Amino acid sequence: MMRLPLSVPQANVSPSTLRTLFLSFLAVLMAGLVASVPARAQSQPDISGIIAKFGNDSYSDTTDAVAALATSGSPQAAAVVEALAAGNLLYDPATKAVFIRTPSGMVDPATGAIVGSAPANLSPVRANNRVRRALDAAAGALTLLNADPAKRLDAAAAVFKSRDVAALPTVEAAIAKETVPAVKAALAQARAAILIGKADAPEPDRRAAIQLIAARGDQESISLLRSLPANSPPALKAAAEAGIMKAEESLKFWAVVQNVWYGLSLGSVLLLAAIGLAITFGVMGVINMAHGEMVMLGAYTTFVVQELIRQKAPYLFDWSLTIALPLAFLFTALVGILIERTVIRFLYGRPLETLLATWGVSLILQQAVRSVFGPTNQEVGAPSWMSGAFQIGQLSITYNRLWIICFALIVFFTLLLVLRRTPLGLYVRAVTQNRRMAAAMGIRTGRIDALTFGLGSGIAGIAGVALSQIDNVSPNLGQGYIIDSFMVVVFGGVGNLWGTLVGAFTLGVANKLLEPFAGAVLGKILLLVFIILFIQKRPRGLFALKGRAVES
Repeated sequence: MMRLPLSVPQANVSPSTLRTLFLSFLAVLMAGLVASVPARAQSQPDISGIIAKFGNDSYSDTTDAVAALATSGSPQAAAVVEALAAGNLLYDPATKAVFIRTPSGMVDPATGAIVGSAPANLSPVRANNRVRRALDAAAGALTLLNADPAKRLDAAAAVFKSRDVAALPTVEAAIAKETVPAVKAALAQARAAILIGKADAPEPDRRAAIQLIAARGDQESISLLRSLPANSPPALKAAAEAGIMKAEESLKFWAVVQNVWYGLSLGSVLLLAAIGLAITFGVMGVINMAHGEMVMLGAYTTFVVQELIRQKAPYLFDWSLTIALPLAFLFTALVGILIERTVIRFLYGRPLETLLATWGVSLILQQAVRSVFGPTNQEVGAPSWMSGAFQIGQLSITYNRLWIICFALIVFFTLLLVLRRTPLGLYVRAVTQNRRMAAAMGIRTGRIDALTFGLGSGIAGIAGVALSQIDNVSPNLGQGYIIDSFMVVVFGGVGNLWGTLVGAFTLGVANKLLEPFAGAVLGKILLLVFIILFIQKRPRGLFALKGRAVES
């Protein structure tokens, strides 16, 4: 086998050509190095001139320096703004040198480097309202490009309130980069707020800004449109007036929606307070004036549970209401059974006497609670999952009210399931429809009365757990709901749970819609008059029970 020689072809290159290639390579390398120097300088801008203005002890210079920092792009800008807001930006009156006071020593605000020795007679850079507004705007502008969307949203809101013209370039740059729709809308509103008062901005841009702010439809937008400069063109003034009218109409609509929400919230409270009363009143015909005190006992059970958790196991505080619910139900149910076995069982068939007797029981329970816990309000905290609120348009929804509405509906449907699908519910419905026939069929009506009264009292107890989150926990807590509870039960239909549900939400919404026009007291009086007239027309309420006993 013949082996071929391995060789590399040799190119004939002259020395002059090699020299030319080498010089070209050096030229390209030097050009790259020269181009990179300005880039580095641009990424680390020199803000020493801006910092020097803080040493002039002039509010005007300080305001200008803050605005310049917001658009400087320097990584030190945020630290300087925070130091000025906290009173840690100091200057030397003699040399006008500026320093930032930190726990580790004095820092050069332009570079962030720790200063070895600083003068002893330093004074803080002063700030007035104008400087503070500039600080708010700068803080907002510096966080407009933050990686956290929540911080960008807060920054947009800060710029919207300050309307600082110096933040406009940063806002526009942030809009171009923004990908989150909610944040981008907030940034657009911040830009519009700035453009409305910017006299040298193009008129079409200002008109578009007015329309965008008017579409926001809240009180801040109205105030912003009314602050349009007096020397603005007539077309812009007309657009602002139209925007104000549009925003006011939007506010009226959302005010009605907010009142409806408040009415639903009140209706859920009335439902919780009245649902137990609907059972006891409907089954036994007992006018239980102590029902409000069952609500009060449930609230105090929550207070006791939270106090024990605070002392023994603070890490369980978010579970305090979950723990209090079954305890409040059991405790108030046992108290209700005790009241029924010792007082009410001897007064069946005499409703007026049950009214007087249970009223006396309510006074005894109130005084007992005053003796144990005192007459003052007790503090019941809210778990973290019930704190805070969120917005839907101009509708503000608090988590505690939302949870109470959900809880009231859960209690309602659970009770409905118990009455429809359990032996106890079957016996209760039988006694409700015809007590004597139920007794003849072997149902122990006395035992059913006690269990029913206990069930109604237990539900009042868990209503107290919910009410402890929105009302003062005091011995008089139940008194504020007993009359309204009776109104709900009578209006909806005695003993009918669906009637109680409809009656509670109807009266709650009607009450809140009447309050803006008639006031809280007159609104309740008008509702009471309406219910009296309604009962004259329909004595059994909206949904009357069916049965031989109730029809006779």
